[in-house]
Amino acid sequence: MLETLKKRVYEANLDLVKQNLVIYTWGNVSAYDPNSGYVVIKPSGVAYETMQVEDMVVVDLEGNVIEGDLKPSSDTMTHLEIYKHFKGVKAVVHTHSKWATIFAQSGQVIPPFGTTHADYFNRAVPLTRPMQADEIKNDYEKNTGLIIIETFKEQAIDPRHCPGVLIHEHGPFTWGKDPKEAVHNAVVLETIAEMAYRTMMLKGNNAAMERNLLEKHFKRKHGKNRYYGQD
Repeated sequence: MLETLKKRVYEANLDLVKQNLVIYTWGNVSAYDPNSGYVVIKPSGVAYETMQVEDMVVVDLEGNVIEGDLKPSSDTMTHLEIYKHFKGVKAVVHTHSKWATIFAQSGQVIPPFGTTHADYFNRAVPLTRPMQADEIKNDYEKNTGLIIIETFKEQAIDPRHCPGVLIHEHGPFTWGKDPKEAVHNAVVLETIAEMAYRTMMLKGNNAAMERNLLEKHFKRKHGKNRYYGQD
């Protein structure tokens, strides 16, 4: 079942290692198949160096295992909430990449300081609120997904224009139209997090870039009037 998608998810998980976004088992990639309504996701706690394509787990949108001999990622329910609420998202990545996690642990958004950021995110990378005690105690992973949705709804953020978020005191999630794009966005997020940190050290403040310049660069790559690239 979903053998092609399993292979793509498997390869995307290995890409996290190649891109230095994870160590040990600190991350996971999933992908959603709209035709079946099922999600393929990395198994929980399986080392990347021993993991095989056939280890990928197929679940439905309620988290029930449809196919696979291993347990799905412990973050599965977070992934599923993103698929349920963010139209057009077909793949999700979660890591504990160093620079993005530094911002998450310090409780700060990643400000847009320059056009590198603006090419992918049309605003600061948002940060969720701290989770409440009952949200942590009961249905923790699902509630992690729900506070992502809450953050985007309350701040009127379009997930198509901001393909990532920081979970307060936890780490980043990114997404895209397929596993390759979701990993690409995770790499970008980590890069702009490091650049932002170093920029703040030099600037001495976190004043964002000029809004018109941000929008110009974002719209060059995104939307109906985009003109960057060959398509």
